[in-house]
Amino acid sequence: MKISALAFSIFEKTVGDYHRWDNVDAKINNPYPFQSLEYYLYLKNWIDTVQWHLEDIIRNPDIDPVAALALKRRIDKSNQERTDLVEWIDGYFLDLYKDVAKDPMATINTESPAWAIDRLSILALKIYHMQQEVDRKDVDAAHHESVTAKLTVLLEQKKDLSLAIDQLMEDIAAGNVYMKVYKQMKMYNDPSLNPVLYGKK
Repeated sequence: MKISALAFSIFEKTVGDYHRWDNVDAKINNPYPFQSLEYYLYLKNWIDTVQWHLEDIIRNPDIDPVAALALKRRIDKSNQERTDLVEWIDGYFLDLYKDVAKDPMATINTESPAWAIDRLSILALKIYHMQQEVDRKDVDAAHHESVTAKLTVLLEQKKDLSLAIDQLMEDIAAGNVYMKVYKQMKMYNDPSLNPVLYGKK
């Protein structure tokens, strides 16, 4: 199975599993072997799915400011976990292809495989929730037409992104493209790099 199909099938399962409870505090029950690629893809999309709903909640205009701040902190933590997982997945691919002979004319891609897979994870969420809108019975024809058109575009994006991911992986495996992964180095989370934090010392 190609990596895009594997990843998307896991993302669909994750989103479905989450929506059995539809609760941001639901306990994850990852069905894949610990530290396998599948395990981390499931975990990655679970974090994305919970964060999707946290982003919905925090946009409630009537939300208590104290609760909103707590949610913002939770979203920040979620973003860091998401970044860490993307870097782990890229590390997996770096190790997988470490012995591939690089063509002298090999190029580097603007985006690493895991960040492209990250986009596929978010796309799986968009498709799920847009399908929910398409299936609604309490909307008028204009709304239904609008969301149906959007779903069509999202499905086309899935096809294109999946193809691009698979082509990238094939090029890396053949030595035509090489990976070079940079850590995110998020400064605002680091007490030694964020002036607001180290200025308090």
